[in-house]
Amino acid sequence: MLAGGVGARFWPVSTPKRPKQLLPLGDGASLIGDTVERLLPLVGWERLRILAGRHLAEPFEKQVDGLQDEHFLVEPEAKGTLPILAWAAHEILKTEGNAIMASLHSDHVIRPAEVFRAQIQEAAELATREQRIITFGVPPTRPETGYGYIRSGDRLGAGEPEAYEVGQFIEKPRREAASDFVRRGYLWNSGIFVWPARLFLDELRKTAPQVGDLLTLLDAGKVAEFFEQVPTISVDEGVLEKSARVAVLPTRFEWDDVGAWDAVGRTRHADTAGNVAVGDVSLVDAKDCIAWGDDGAVVLFGVDNLVVVRSNGVTLVAARERTAELKSLLKQLPRSLRDLSANE
Repeated sequence: MLAGGVGARFWPVSTPKRPKQLLPLGDGASLIGDTVERLLPLVGWERLRILAGRHLAEPFEKQVDGLQDEHFLVEPEAKGTLPILAWAAHEILKTEGNAIMASLHSDHVIRPAEVFRAQIQEAAELATREQRIITFGVPPTRPETGYGYIRSGDRLGAGEPEAYEVGQFIEKPRREAASDFVRRGYLWNSGIFVWPARLFLDELRKTAPQVGDLLTLLDAGKVAEFFEQVPTISVDEGVLEKSARVAVLPTRFEWDDVGAWDAVGRTRHADTAGNVAVGDVSLVDAKDCIAWGDDGAVVLFGVDNLVVVRSNGVTLVAARERTAELKSLLKQLPRSLRDLSANE
């Protein structure tokens, strides 16, 4: 399980000391708790590993009962998703030579959990049988510009589950292109992958030799040196977009990466007027608003389509459709507002 980043688009609630994964943005007390609960029936504690920086291990352990130091692979320094997944695959193969590895994120909302687990199992069997790297593609429900897309190619065999060669990975598009992709049946790239650990490392050596050539450092137990020397690179750029062994499995579960405040309107229960309220919130004659109050009361009256957040001594008011732009907003704010950790 990958756990990185703060979640700047959830400012002012999300900070380095309280990252996005610790927020109640899904079904339970935190996204990380929801993710662990979703996985445990499938893998158990003994096969669960969280790939994260040291600053996240302690707060995660405090948040989720049962999490211990042994469940973490703590990266010495952040170098993108490919190096840490390579390290994880290398560690897994030490104990199980034919291991199947599932890579997923700690801050997604996925429902229903039982369908998700069934499809992970299907993907594991498919990856083993076909010797493939499997990515999960989500049938889109809207022309989303914040997600990457996948164009499916030929059907992978005639059996079940229904899977396809990957024709093309496409970066986050403009709205007109996103609408066209939805019409043409392209899939959202969920960032959830399943692969034989050995195949993944073999493909990595072919497609990303700048990382593969350094795997000998892991063989020698020199993890710190590996992270010092390896370039910063994503698994998408290094392997998925270059390998000929990648297939896509369309999902049957609901998925949201909870990328910005607007997503809370999809992941949390709304009232009859379309409002979502978290914390000390009162709503009167408000419609389609998201309100969050964990640092004093928030009252909305006679307004539509707003996001109003009160946290860490700061009040944010934004048009709901512009919340994905919060990163650009933060760049224009004084440093004292951008970094709220000192106020916690």
